[in-house]
Amino acid sequence: MDSNARVASVLEEVADLLELKEDTFFQVRAYRRVAREISSLTEDIKDLYVRGHLDQIPGVGKAINDKIVEILRTGELQYLNDLRNEFPAGLLQVMQVPDVGPKTAGRLYKELKVTNLQDLKAAAEQHRIRMLKGFGEKTEENVLKGIRYLESRQGRMLLGYAYPRGRALEEHMRERGFDMVSLGGSLRRMKETIGDIDILVGSSEAERAMDAFVSYPQAAEVMLRGETKTSIRLQDGVQVDMRVVSPSSYGAALQYFTGSKEHNVKMRSLANDLGYKVNEYGVFRLSDGAKVAGETEEGVYEVLGMQWMPPEMREDRGEVDLARKGQVPRVVTISDICGDLHTHSEASDGIDSIEAMARAAEARGYEYLAITDHSQSLTIGNGLSAERLLESMEHVRKVNEAHPKIRLLVGTEVEIDEKGGLDYPPKLLEDLDIVVAAVHSRFKMTPLEMTERLITAVSNENVNILAHPTGRIIGEREGYSFDMDKVMQAAKDNGVAMEVNSFPERLDMNDLHCAMARERGVTISIDTDAHNVRQLDYMLYGVATAKRGWVPPELVLNTLSWDALRKRLKL
Repeated sequence: MDSNARVASVLEEVADLLELKEDTFFQVRAYRRVAREISSLTEDIKDLYVRGHLDQIPGVGKAINDKIVEILRTGELQYLNDLRNEFPAGLLQVMQVPDVGPKTAGRLYKELKVTNLQDLKAAAEQHRIRMLKGFGEKTEENVLKGIRYLESRQGRMLLGYAYPRGRALEEHMRERGFDMVSLGGSLRRMKETIGDIDILVGSSEAERAMDAFVSYPQAAEVMLRGETKTSIRLQDGVQVDMRVVSPSSYGAALQYFTGSKEHNVKMRSLANDLGYKVNEYGVFRLSDGAKVAGETEEGVYEVLGMQWMPPEMREDRGEVDLARKGQVPRVVTISDICGDLHTHSEASDGIDSIEAMARAAEARGYEYLAITDHSQSLTIGNGLSAERLLESMEHVRKVNEAHPKIRLLVGTEVEIDEKGGLDYPPKLLEDLDIVVAAVHSRFKMTPLEMTERLITAVSNENVNILAHPTGRIIGEREGYSFDMDKVMQAAKDNGVAMEVNSFPERLDMNDLHCAMARERGVTISIDTDAHNVRQLDYMLYGVATAKRGWVPPELVLNTLSWDALRKRLKL
């Protein structure tokens, strides 16, 4: 739902510029509220527009409604262009500097004629910022750090790139005797892309922790070293920030630095209503300042009358209210997964043999593994002709005889043609254990055409799973446009699972699509699309995506035991 992100981004920029312009607080807040509501939608805003239901989005009145329509119709907003023309273009960059924001940028522009990052850097280095009322030497230092941060950033990382690096650093600290160690921030919440890696350590020996951190073999540069926070840059350019807190505050700091910002705002508001203050040091009674929790994260939530919830759920999508009622839902975890239903071997475009894939799945404790090599029309993927597929089917069954502890399913990732037809004849598909259908071509069809194409495919009696449903590649290719609600309904009606493809570049469906599937009772299948044995570990990222959408294990096809799956697939 890239249109949701686009509309929300435009409205957020409008809010920033209105704040820079010192417009009314209420108008700024209105745009920010609507932008946030759109970001949290579990369906495409284009579908709401087509149905005439934009007014169902909280906060959308006629003025904002008209602007959303203009964005959807033209791809831009003239009102935003007019606001941009009122200020130097470089001020937008200035507002991106941490701890600056629209109000500060406005003052710097009016009082110091700062119009871009270069002006800001010069003003800070020449110590002109500290001369402004309400500013000081510390503010000036923070501005310079923020500028260096922006200059050094190399863009956001995929979850699958950041996570192994974060875990390796966790392990490094544990090996050096620190038991209270955890990832933090968006990486702990397992968002699909990550900025910098955050590590939290609970220890009374902060100096020793800093020494251990900067000794990490992959560290290329120590960017900042302080008493409680140190930042390093790894050899591949990734920035890692480590904070050290006392053990008695570790749980509170973990909760605080995990976020999200919106979740924490809700927590602080709730705490205040209950007579407490929550920060990274603990939970304190307002009446006498006594600390009542902080050592464990569970304790922080408990003292506020809340259930603990997985970090992936902390995006202020209703989890706080559920936690207060003791109704945090059970969501799927990696231990629930019984097998992988979408993988490739060297027969098509995979690297490892079927035997190697079987051994690797067996080592992971799986009950089953589906080998689903590409079908014939995907020549770029060395797709199998009907004859080669028959040979592969025979080979898979022979390998299975040699590995009786795991059940190998004979399958295919079959191409969906432009009309929704499949790449193999029905009789051949009927002989397979599992059919995973996918689109790899003709992405620029109209939304109506693509919707019909996908509905036709999932209505085919031989299809079991719709693979990577939107076709997106994160940061490289937007997904194709179609009516997700209609396709999900067709999948549900036909007993077809919608896939969460765990490949880090895909994570398709995303977390909001997962929430949409959950709300509609649509079965999903969390698969890796692995092309070698190591990629079977990608399962973790797909599970995290489903957790972010609050998907329960009973809605996940591959949490079924082998006996239950066999009945489901009618094998």
